[in-house]
Amino acid sequence: MPHREIARAWEAFHQDGAASAVIRPAVMASWQRSRLHLIAADRAAAPLVSEAELFRRRHQNNRLVTAARLAMEEARHLLSDAHSMLILSDPDGTILEAEGDARALDTGQEVKLQQGGLWCEAEIGTNAIGTALACGRPVQIHAAEHFCAPVQRWTCAAAPVRHPLDREIIGAVDISGSTDTFNPQNLAHAVALAHQIEAVIGRRMEMEHEQVLRHFLSKRSLWLTEEILAFGRSGALIYSTDRALKEAARRSDRLITDGRLAALKDVTPDAWAERIGQLLPGASVEIVREDGEEIGGVVVLHAARRPKPAQRDPARELEPLAFDAIIGESALMQEVKAKARRMADSGLPILLEGETGVGKEVFARAIHGVRAPAGPFVPLNCGGLPRDLIASELFGYEKGAFTGADAAGKQGKVEAADGGLLCLDEIGEMPLELQSYLLRVLEDGVVYRVGGHTGRRVDLRLVSMTNRDLTGEVAAGRFRKDLFYRIAALRLRIPPLRERGDDVLLLLDHIGRSAAARAGLPPPRFTDAARAALAAYAWPGNVRELRNVVEMLIAMGSADAPIDVGDLPPEIATAAEAPPPATDLRTVEEAAIRAAVEACGGNLTRAARRLGIARSTLYMRLAALEAKGEG
Repeated sequence: MPHREIARAWEAFHQDGAASAVIRPAVMASWQRSRLHLIAADRAAAPLVSEAELFRRRHQNNRLVTAARLAMEEARHLLSDAHSMLILSDPDGTILEAEGDARALDTGQEVKLQQGGLWCEAEIGTNAIGTALACGRPVQIHAAEHFCAPVQRWTCAAAPVRHPLDREIIGAVDISGSTDTFNPQNLAHAVALAHQIEAVIGRRMEMEHEQVLRHFLSKRSLWLTEEILAFGRSGALIYSTDRALKEAARRSDRLITDGRLAALKDVTPDAWAERIGQLLPGASVEIVREDGEEIGGVVVLHAARRPKPAQRDPARELEPLAFDAIIGESALMQEVKAKARRMADSGLPILLEGETGVGKEVFARAIHGVRAPAGPFVPLNCGGLPRDLIASELFGYEKGAFTGADAAGKQGKVEAADGGLLCLDEIGEMPLELQSYLLRVLEDGVVYRVGGHTGRRVDLRLVSMTNRDLTGEVAAGRFRKDLFYRIAALRLRIPPLRERGDDVLLLLDHIGRSAAARAGLPPPRFTDAARAALAAYAWPGNVRELRNVVEMLIAMGSADAPIDVGDLPPEIATAAEAPPPATDLRTVEEAAIRAAVEACGGNLTRAARRLGIARSTLYMRLAALEAKGEG
């Protein structure tokens, strides 16, 4: 159809709403919908969602984004000189990804045809993305067929992407380019890409379903007398017995519809167990994860109801800890604890640095206990969550912020720490795009929940922890320099266990007594040779590794016999090769002292620190060595 005729029909429609036979029925229907949405003909651009909202929507549609990754990467090369771009949107018309010709990407920003742009018909009128989503089929919108005049420089072809199981629309792919250079084959290309993405999602679902079934089969012997339902994402039913289906229907008529657990369709994975618990009292749920991501689960319909365990509040469980309760009498640890006390009194943000397992959180809790009243202690492991969940966990979210969100919204860790201490472990793992939000909260003392526009004022102390070299991460561009300076006003290195001398044996006895008491056993006894081997070991896993070893020895040992070298793990037993008999331990000690003094150039303070003993103790032992030499 000639462009001039379409343009005249467009003008007539905007003047008096007159329909024209020259306009395709699908386009005319979209114009009429756009008119009902009160879209102005001169609307300059689509709206943009906020960065936080875009982050939330990308997380919500992570499976779609992942499945389209190959197509988007190919578009970067195939469309690089075609004055066109490939766009991926969510089912609401929000642009999640855009790749292609750099010129097209730049021009698209004039009308917000870019990441975060909202291209549903209700916001920008007739356009390929919004119209394909509205009518549920592929569509091409050329030039003046667009409802808004500023968008008529573009010709766009889009096709909806559907879920492989229920064929529900889960997004759209669109190829957009200048009206003068647009390829008429792009509609067929968009349809092919939509089918490609659907196939990728389908194959991924099949693999996930197999993983859930393998998990179920590995546990089947434990559930021989129970009825089982196995499900995948969105509640897709993978396995069930007839009796399980009947029992589930008896307990809840809202649970299963059209071969799926309908109650889970729009629920985020972290709420699966809670939702099933509400609908099936007495049932238990095992969530199946792959690479830390929830892919399905197994519902066990127990014959008798089991009381639901009360929710635990970690912030209340972790009581303040005194510095004196930190085990360690070596000179190095005494120095570190004294330094930590001074830092705690300052009230400034503190960065605790040290290897994994050295006890950084113990120091954080002691710092927390200095303030009176201490307020809540709220820890968050930035490396222990999928990157797309960290934002809602840290900042919280408003009601209705995303599908499956709690109806009342949810406060994040920042709000929970108001009046207390926020402890961010593995801070170096925080995604770069979230670091700016955290910086703003720390600078302004105001937090905005995901999907919200109202700030909440917070007053908290911050202790961050890392086993990374954050200065190196800053230099590499993986950590913001301004955030580093904000969280590291004070820095404290927690020493590894191998630098703490006789603290190993102090911790050995303390952990042994505690572990034995929990098991209802007498404290463990160690032979001198076993203690020597444990003291000689380098402990790469630090205090955490020591605790695990001691608990293993107590569980596997005999209360009647002491623990000897042969009972230790092989890597520890061989650490002190052929340990000298007790009569030669003094010789070993003398050699260690002389070597440390020589290595430190005669500096006794440094030598004492290296040996992990008090300087006064070193003076006494050196005096004894001199007296022995004179004798």
